[in-house]
Amino acid sequence: MKKIGIMGGTFDPIHYGHLMTAEAVRDEYKMERVIFIPAANPPHKAGTMITPAVHRFNMTLLATCSNPYFEVSDIEMRRRGPSYTIDTVQELINTHSSNTEFYFITGADAVQELPTWDRIEELLSICQFIAATRQGCIPDVDAIKKHFGTLGEKRIHRLATPELEISSTNIRNRLKKGYSIKYILPESVEQYIRKEHLYLT
Repeated sequence: MKKIGIMGGTFDPIHYGHLMTAEAVRDEYKMERVIFIPAANPPHKAGTMITPAVHRFNMTLLATCSNPYFEVSDIEMRRRGPSYTIDTVQELINTHSSNTEFYFITGADAVQELPTWDRIEELLSICQFIAATRQGCIPDVDAIKKHFGTLGEKRIHRLATPELEISSTNIRNRLKKGYSIKYILPESVEQYIRKEHLYLT
């Protein structure tokens, strides 16, 4: 079976934490590649201000272009309505060979919210999940696996990844306060942010 990782998220903006997690999972699971998919209309962000999808897509392209195992898809930008992961995975399955296994890569904090995801049991049946964990988050991931019973034990995995105290929220806040964001994200992404005057208000 070919293994392909899916790195979904708002990427507002993408940073080294996202990139290191994706590379650690790709390497550990010997994946053919990892597809980064910026969410166009994330349901969990409804009613909140997020940067237009075109900017988040462009920043993700810039951040990943030096890694031959990474690619970026606009699959959710081309689809109208909320960006539900189940719809995205089903579309990917339909456009890839039958010997492809998909792995959705996410953080341990997001895994705890899986019970609220749209058609989650159907999603778990067609896509495996890898939770990038820090040492203190392992019990939380195990609790979610137990919540889904046999399906969770078989389809949700955890992998310890490098600990980076970086978040997109922190980056946005630093920019608003006029602080440096160097070495938190790729230089090309920083240049794009400043060129497009993002996150300054």
